[in-house]
Amino acid sequence: MKHTFPALPLARRFAALPPRYYTATPSTPLPEPHLVAFNAALADTLGLASDAAAQQALTEFLAGNSALSGYPQLASVYSGHQFGVWAGQLGDGRALLVAEIDTPTGIRELQLKGAGRTPYSRMGDGRAVLRSSIREYLASEAMHALGIPTTRALALVASPQTVWRETRETAAVVTRVAPSFLRFGHFEHFYYRGELDAVAELADFAIGHFFPECADAAQPYLALLDSVVARTAELIAHWQAVGFCHGVMNSDNMSLLGLTLDYGPYGFLDGFDAHHICNHSDESGRYAYDQQPAIALWNLHCFAQTLLKLISKDEALDALRRFQPLFEDAFAEQLRGKLGLIAWQEDDWTLFTDLLELMQAAHTDWTIFWRRLARQHKDAALRDLFLDRHAFDGWLERYRARLADDGRTHGERIRAMDAVNPRIVLRNHLAETAIRAAEAGDYSELHRLAAALACPFDDVAAYDDYATLPPDWASQLSVSCSS
Repeated sequence: MKHTFPALPLARRFAALPPRYYTATPSTPLPEPHLVAFNAALADTLGLASDAAAQQALTEFLAGNSALSGYPQLASVYSGHQFGVWAGQLGDGRALLVAEIDTPTGIRELQLKGAGRTPYSRMGDGRAVLRSSIREYLASEAMHALGIPTTRALALVASPQTVWRETRETAAVVTRVAPSFLRFGHFEHFYYRGELDAVAELADFAIGHFFPECADAAQPYLALLDSVVARTAELIAHWQAVGFCHGVMNSDNMSLLGLTLDYGPYGFLDGFDAHHICNHSDESGRYAYDQQPAIALWNLHCFAQTLLKLISKDEALDALRRFQPLFEDAFAEQLRGKLGLIAWQEDDWTLFTDLLELMQAAHTDWTIFWRRLARQHKDAALRDLFLDRHAFDGWLERYRARLADDGRTHGERIRAMDAVNPRIVLRNHLAETAIRAAEAGDYSELHRLAAALACPFDDVAAYDDYATLPPDWASQLSVSCSS
């Protein structure tokens, strides 16, 4: 049975916590809302009716123009370190938790991003613009299709309402879905306020609902830290393997559950540059591609500090020391798949790092290279991705010798590599093309691109134009924290 709005199977989990964790805040109505996109596939997995047009009041709800009877609209409070500096109180400045629904896969939170001012908006207007909302909608589902833990996007609603950023733009609202939006910053907020009972209560809440395996451990809070470290290591390994750059890895943007959270100035690598900075606002390169593992560990230190009245400093440090080997193991597993190997060997690190040096020198396209590598025995265009073709030929001979030791047939290896090396990722110029069309009132490119991103590993001829090298103008695109 599929539930039709507004008859949703509501549950109270986060909303059952005491009000010091949030403020009940009504959304701000959005004039003339229209439903731009509705994720029917996600709705189906949530046990919701997938035909949005048949649910007359749904658009008003997704725009923040109505609320569900029996469930408050909540803005949660958290703090965090931004660009390495303690920023103090932050919170949901333009997001509202508007429902927790009981689905076939567990309770899921529905959050409206861009639904108006909250007590935590600071100097902001609480709105999101169409540009950034399209980027979040597309990225959430693109990452999910790539198999990377992420929040999801259920819907995108647009409005002609004017919103001022660097220039005049129009408003939009994204409906985000996740088991929880708990962040490291939730714990930091109460730790720095000296409300250590609240830290313990949040930890108990997290263990009870999201880390039940920790409850039976000899030290549940230490087990919680261990689990968060492991999930974060796994997440960052996924990011690095697919060439994803988050752009603003502040501690308040780190998910306790190991999900990719808050799509702002993100980007996927085009030409490989280990030092690539996707966020124009990141002047120091703190969140560059090659810094993401270290920054994840830095943020884990921030989280671990909040638990120091529940576990000892030595226990916390031991847990944090496990991040690097966990990340390396997870990344090695990702690379094993990308290289088409049956088993990873220690010498494979040298093979990989030598490859990176060649790619760095040529700014070899990250996505296209891995896809072509699967067909290296017959793809002459592969070596054209490198400046020093002679050096690459030498590397390729070493790689072929490694494959010979591995024992797979060409066909087996191609199928295995194609299953993990995407043909299509959400490059900035693809998103920008869809955004420009949408801002002119044409959403067809948004829908076509979303459909292509839903099957990133498949050879679909209709989407061949998304699998080519980026145009020259793509290198001129810039995204910042306002994106």
